[in-house]
Amino acid sequence: MSQPHILVTNDDGYYAPGIQKLISIVKELGEVTVVAPEDPMSGTGHAITVREPLRLKNRNSENGIDLWSCKGTPVDCVKLGEQIVMRKKPDLLVSGINHGSNASVNIVYSGTMAAVLESTISGVPSIGFSICDYSHDADFSHVDKYIRRICEEVLKNGLPAYTALNVNIPAVNGEEIKGVKVCRQANARWVEEYDERKDPANKHYYWLTGRFELLDDDEETDEMALRDNFVTVVPVHYDLTAHHAMEHVRKFDLDV
Repeated sequence: MSQPHILVTNDDGYYAPGIQKLISIVKELGEVTVVAPEDPMSGTGHAITVREPLRLKNRNSENGIDLWSCKGTPVDCVKLGEQIVMRKKPDLLVSGINHGSNASVNIVYSGTMAAVLESTISGVPSIGFSICDYSHDADFSHVDKYIRRICEEVLKNGLPAYTALNVNIPAVNGEEIKGVKVCRQANARWVEEYDERKDPANKHYYWLTGRFELLDDDEETDEMALRDNFVTVVPVHYDLTAHHAMEHVRKFDLDV
């Protein structure tokens, strides 16, 4: 039987330690193609490039790994990976390992998870992996068995239609991790401020700052499970319909 074909991407750039670690894990599970941003694209969400041409550069095709960089966003990488580089849909897409948490509300801003949802739109089982450590030299030594098992299960059993997985790994040593927990996304937000400054020409410029505010202390959420040293798995989908609000809105007087 032929091996599954796995497409790998991220939002930290093709050279980031996180994606290199992810490649080293999934190459044992199938044939691997990598299409990842040429530059860091954290926080780009589901942006696509429409006002300038996109360029691909082949970085490495050794050891069975076909590695390309894209001068675009993570979503651009998925589209080009499927339609130009592979000329077919992969059997699995994995994105990451992101340097930093994508739990709770962070998924809204995440380029890592946008790539996952983009591939889900085209019907590909997809998983995003993140570690709760923003440093370039984050410790990935304990992640292998969790990532491998989750990928193996998805390759074996698939995922429900329109559904992907958002996986976050605590930034602790392997002995402290208690296991894997399937959770729901926590209710949280970023309370943002702008640090206003002036440049040498006396013109104003701004740096975004802020603090994370958790509004949900339910033990079944990803944030609480991460704080309790569990690897969290949150099933997510791209349908943004607020189904619980349908009846409320239907009561509006919308006749004009």
